Amino acid sequence: MGQHVRAGELEIWTEEVGRGPDVLLIGGLGDTVESWQFQLDGLADRYHLIAFDNRGAGRTAMPDGPVSVEVMADDAADVLRATGVASAHVAGFSGGSIIAQELALRHGELVRSLVLQSTWPVMDAYLRSWARFVHWLVEAAPSERAFLENFFLDIYTARAHNNGTVEKFIEEVLAFPHKQSTEDLRRFLDAFIDHDTTDRLPQIAAPTLVLAGGLDPTARPQLCRAVADLIPNAVFEVLEQESHQPFQEVPEEWNSRVDAFWRNVGPGS
Repeated sequence: MGQHVRAGELEIWTEEVGRGPDVLLIGGLGDTVESWQFQLDGLADRYHLIAFDNRGAGRTAMPDGPVSVEVMADDAADVLRATGVASAHVAGFSGGSIIAQELALRHGELVRSLVLQSTWPVMDAYLRSWARFVHWLVEAAPSERAFLENFFLDIYTARAHNNGTVEKFIEEVLAFPHKQSTEDLRRFLDAFIDHDTTDRLPQIAAPTLVLAGGLDPTARPQLCRAVADLIPNAVFEVLEQESHQPFQEVPEEWNSRVDAFWRNVGPGS
């Protein structure tokens, strides 16, 4: 069962499962702990996993004041401290991977290793235009279902759309009782459009695995590779037949690859 923990000035909704080396999971745009369900179920026999709802998503409120990646990275650090974790393997996807980068830069002592799925150092013109399209789509779509059907075109593979996986995800989102407001989604998205870690990524000392989806039209492999090239000794891999969120589409493959990386890094002190 999840619970709110006091993290800085926020009550942040968290889910903790399993025993073993500590892992922090950071979600992307509007995503809640449920986005990591395949990892919470599939890795709990080997790891102590903590997932949480970012500010303005799910069961964590969006406070007044500026929203920035730096603030959300501080939230993640506060979650670790509130749960008594001195250092964790950190995994983030999409916007959550950018928060994870900033967490490693601002609170490096808390980060044992990094897994960055579908990431970038700075949005290029294409990705920035896509983000602005989502900003418009969330308001213009005639229904929540219509928004999800169109947004998910760029998130999941054609395979997942054709085999019913995406429809299942849509039904789960529609039934979820803790809806994110349009304004909160836009504020979250805006925090990433001009965020740039290019000059600072070489400062990251944590062992890092960068994963790209070969079919991802948004955080394309060349953007992910740019991150791997900037972080010393980072490992870069492309899941050729996957899109933006392979940890949901092929969770066993993703979990196995990440588990191997974490085992190679070791649990730390």
